[in-house]
Amino acid sequence: MNYQETLQYIHSVCWKGSRPGLERITELCERLGNPQKSLKFVHVAGTNGKGSTSAMLTSILKESGKKVGTFTSPFIFNFRERMCVDGEMISEDDLAKATEFGRPHADAMEDSPTEFELITAIAMVYFMWQGCDIVVLEAGLGGRLDSTNVIDHAEVSIITSIALEHTEYLGDTTEKIAAEKAGIIKDGSIVVAGKTDEGAAAVIKEKAEEKNSKYYTPDYSLIKNLNVSLTGSSFNYDTIENINIPLVGSYQADNAAVAITAARAMGIDDNTIKSGLGKVRWAGRFEILSDNPVVIYDGGHNIQCAEAVAETLRALECKRVVMLTAVMADKEYHKMAEILSAFAKRVYCVTPIDVPRALSAEEYAEVYSDLGCNAIPAGNVEDGLRLAFGYAKAKKIPLLVTGSLYLYKEFRDALDKII
Repeated sequence: MNYQETLQYIHSVCWKGSRPGLERITELCERLGNPQKSLKFVHVAGTNGKGSTSAMLTSILKESGKKVGTFTSPFIFNFRERMCVDGEMISEDDLAKATEFGRPHADAMEDSPTEFELITAIAMVYFMWQGCDIVVLEAGLGGRLDSTNVIDHAEVSIITSIALEHTEYLGDTTEKIAAEKAGIIKDGSIVVAGKTDEGAAAVIKEKAEEKNSKYYTPDYSLIKNLNVSLTGSSFNYDTIENINIPLVGSYQADNAAVAITAARAMGIDDNTIKSGLGKVRWAGRFEILSDNPVVIYDGGHNIQCAEAVAETLRALECKRVVMLTAVMADKEYHKMAEILSAFAKRVYCVTPIDVPRALSAEEYAEVYSDLGCNAIPAGNVEDGLRLAFGYAKAKKIPLLVTGSLYLYKEFRDALDKII
């Protein structure tokens, strides 16, 4: 298969949807010779912060001299982002070869795998072929029944945060969701839990004790001298001074605290941790993409993400922005709009193409209008961006693009035409 044929094959199973359970991924990996058994893992689950924390740990582990595979979802700009080694995307040829290797085994299964299960298995094969020393493995939906949980052991199991999400699958309380996420915890491992409420934290800690795993949680009070600018974030954490990470957002210090706690538990020294954090790269989270006007992209897609964006805007002393936004219809978009409307001088609402789950631009604009905002339904992303970009430049205020990672590629393509 060539690259395009590979993508067509992978996406051809998407109609099978999300079907929780480990039976199919277990069978598929067994047919492939259980590539996951030859690898070591840092397994990352959680509601928010998974991507940034995974990127930080990848950079730290690479700095420590290890060959690091990273499996993330969803991709932002290119499908190949989902499987990286030392920060480099899988090549088109390697993706085609790994898929071609897995295809006859997947096709032979009576109960066919889902798209995500197929991608997980292909990634395991690729990381094995690459001889990775360790893989930072980001869970998809939940944890306990997520296909990434096909692994038998993890050096570290990380749960970055817990909030209400996918309640139809994971449960309608943070405790129930924590129980699903904590399903990634393995016997005799290391567990690192980020910010959660007391009930969720108790569930995770109890699971760690049940699995005879060491339990750690960051002491967020040790974050000192936090400074957030348009070039990144700097702070001290515990005895590590002058940490500089090229990721904007006051919440990135919290994510870094989780990564630091995990890295220390793995025996990595503070100098390596600090150096690795300074080299981290992660697109789509308060990413600065232009300076005239300032264009900020943040793919936050739930209430907690909206609150984090608001906190960062306050830290930057940014009182007013022009917004370009889209949202999925199954998100709590009324509350998200309520949080962000306080900063919006004008809002341009758009509907991403080829995203059936998206709320229409007209419906979302009405939500902002009801909150007292000057909100305009702008149709597609390119038209909306031209209007928003021009208005931001004329008023000399930043343009904030937010609401969904599904917006990113279409937005970047449109931005390239404008600047």
